[in-house]
Amino acid sequence: MAGKSCGTLYLCATPIGNLEDITIRALTVLKECDLIAAEDTRHTRKLLSHYDIHTRLISYHAHNEQRQGERIIDMLLQGQDVAVVSDAGMPGISDPGARLVELALEHGIPAVPVPGASAVIAGLVVSGLPTARFVFEGFLPSNKKGRRRHLEKIRGEQRTMVFYESPHRLLETLRDMCSKFGGDRQIAVARELTKKHEEIYRGSLHLAVSHFEKVPPRGEFTLVVAGSREEDRAESFADLPVVDHVNRLIATGMDKKQAIKEVAKLRGMPKRDVYKAVEQ
Repeated sequence: MAGKSCGTLYLCATPIGNLEDITIRALTVLKECDLIAAEDTRHTRKLLSHYDIHTRLISYHAHNEQRQGERIIDMLLQGQDVAVVSDAGMPGISDPGARLVELALEHGIPAVPVPGASAVIAGLVVSGLPTARFVFEGFLPSNKKGRRRHLEKIRGEQRTMVFYESPHRLLETLRDMCSKFGGDRQIAVARELTKKHEEIYRGSLHLAVSHFEKVPPRGEFTLVVAGSREEDRAESFADLPVVDHVNRLIATGMDKKQAIKEVAKLRGMPKRDVYKAVEQ
């Protein structure tokens, strides 16, 4: 156990886009601590330079988490104060930090949060969806099988759900959500929160798919999805007969031609087969 002479581990939130979204307390901690452990030192150095902070930096990320974690603990035990930061938002939330807190507590080292910007909360509060009860799902599995399996597991979740997603997987994720949750489930897709090109798309999952097929996804995304309602049907669109699937999409605002195209894409069927099923 460490004595009173040990340092303090600070978990510091940093801006998720706009550099002005940092607290006075966070700036004080970053300036006065002995060391800053940063996910990407190049990225963090831009923030520190903006505020004329010259504290020593070391890297602390997913690939060196164990080795650097032990080094940081040693520094803390020697009485140095260390601030941990990620590239954006709160360290430990889909970013390195959680394991370091565990190690610190095991050694009797105090861990102190310095809260601030969070894409989870920012996306949630502007979504227009219920905020009283929500669950953070982070990034879904990157492979199709794992992603679909997890979405199937949580499709009955009644709380509002918040996800992170990268631009190159956004459309695949939205299509899988359509298949597992139903295309009329409401979603808010927040892009580049707090940045110059911030955009928030609100609508049904199927209309969101159509939107981002026309507007190529760019930037980082926070997805806020409505929870399952008791009156929702238990089966997903993937379980519906093809003609019912098409009709459900038409009911969300799509025209018939667009609905047939979407059903074919979501089910992996030739468009002509969907058309035949509808016209029978």
